[in-house]
Amino acid sequence: MPTPTGRPLPQPTLRSSDFWASGADGVLRIARCERCDRLTHPRPPICPHCRSHDITMSPVSGRGVVVAVTVNEQQWLPTCPPPYFIAIVALEEDSAARLTTNIVGCDPGDVRIGTRVRVRFEQAADDIWLHLFEVDSEHPDEGPVPEPDDLTPRVRPRATSSKLEDRVAITGIGQSEVGRRLMVDPLTLTVDACEAAIADAGLRLEDIDGLSTYPGGPIGGGLTEGGTMPVEEILRIRPTWVSGGNEFPGQNGSIIAAMLAVASGLCRHVLCYRTVWESSHASLVRDGRWHAPDARATGMMEGRAPYGAMSPANWIALCASHYFHRYGGDRATLGAIAVTARQHAAENPEAVYRDPITIDDYLDARMISSPFGLYDCDVPVDGAVAVVVSSIDYAAEGPNPPVFVEAVGTQIMETLSWDQGTLTHLPQSLGPSKHLWSRTDCTPDDVDVALLYDGFTFNALSWLEGLGFCELGGAADFIGDGSAIALGGRLPVNPHGGQLSAGRLHGYGFVREAVLQLRGQARGRQVPDADLAVVTAGGGVPSGAMLLRR
Repeated sequence: MPTPTGRPLPQPTLRSSDFWASGADGVLRIARCERCDRLTHPRPPICPHCRSHDITMSPVSGRGVVVAVTVNEQQWLPTCPPPYFIAIVALEEDSAARLTTNIVGCDPGDVRIGTRVRVRFEQAADDIWLHLFEVDSEHPDEGPVPEPDDLTPRVRPRATSSKLEDRVAITGIGQSEVGRRLMVDPLTLTVDACEAAIADAGLRLEDIDGLSTYPGGPIGGGLTEGGTMPVEEILRIRPTWVSGGNEFPGQNGSIIAAMLAVASGLCRHVLCYRTVWESSHASLVRDGRWHAPDARATGMMEGRAPYGAMSPANWIALCASHYFHRYGGDRATLGAIAVTARQHAAENPEAVYRDPITIDDYLDARMISSPFGLYDCDVPVDGAVAVVVSSIDYAAEGPNPPVFVEAVGTQIMETLSWDQGTLTHLPQSLGPSKHLWSRTDCTPDDVDVALLYDGFTFNALSWLEGLGFCELGGAADFIGDGSAIALGGRLPVNPHGGQLSAGRLHGYGFVREAVLQLRGQARGRQVPDADLAVVTAGGGVPSGAMLLRR
């Protein structure tokens, strides 16, 4: 299978330059703690295991074991033709130190989880050597695969006996037009949603004293309207507090931040909003009307882009591969999630895709990154959603039934990494779920409707298991043919169609649907007597969860 050609180059940093230079002499070097002898990748300033500052770049054997693998079929970059293997390799000396890489020089049937591999180097620039791997023919036996961590001892007790959740309510929701390639300015979409949410809460613009958004600005790719500053410049509410960033507990963490501001007494009514215009942005790029400059890969992409791992489709597919290796099963479980989402979308006039699909349609669709095909991936759209978080003393004054907050789940218990930590599930779905249940006397059995982030079908599966609706590895039995998660089933999941069919409103769409369900206003798709809803957000790290009640 061919390796990508014309690879994007990483931008070595002061911390990573020694790693990228290793290979010039044919030797792989990884950060080693001289006190505890543990390996860590990428190189840390201090050892995360023993906190020693004595870190050196030390030679290793260059041998390892494949612990996750996907065959990428999608052309993400014009210079990286598919198909090619993307894998996570755990190093022989320490399975907690792993590299995202390509497996080269072999056929698809030659690589699976447990395959032993060895490094080979490809010089990409004068000071950059890419670390590729090939099947280790000298060691045909299956190598060890690391066991998942037990997160239970990591749950922190409540910091206080009182709960911030008891001091706030969601009083308003609003949504702009949502669709594919609307070619509408994102600030216009934002204002439309904000005005609708304020009116829904029975408030005036002058009543709003806080703004909160995700991911703030500037962020490329059609993922933001620009943050709090351009919105305040238009609305001119003179807020006492603002917040915008991309390191919340998931996209809806910006709503939790608003709850904190209200619970503290800093604000009385916070307007939260989330805007995407990915569909129009992609169209502008394709038409040459939006210039995307070439640049070396930085940040989290430094260790991924050189290997063609350009999309969350690749990163999450790697986790899905490990899940199926450990627990068994196949794509049919993911297919049941996709088919049910489309079934629900048929009852939602706002959904982007409403035509039904069958499990055969799902299985016959083109592959993106195994085990994901086309219908495993959510739908980029243009649109905005806004939510008003108010002080509890206003809850009874609004024109619509308020929605109360039972609990939030925000604790980080897992390694914040796509390849160094959790492999069995979506990173950061297990930890926030455990934290959520530690802040309430409710249990999974009490939940009437689940709004589970489904950027990919495997995301929803990970949240389903993480939240305890079934045991780890038990999703296939729980979901069955999809009827268990359909309207009328034991746990309706994403009655509006989720992001898979209704469109990727990036977390906020789930909050809006939960509010509609708990108010009894979800026409055509209403879960009868819905009293308790769980909402999750985050297709990666960090992530979070909320438990909302009528």
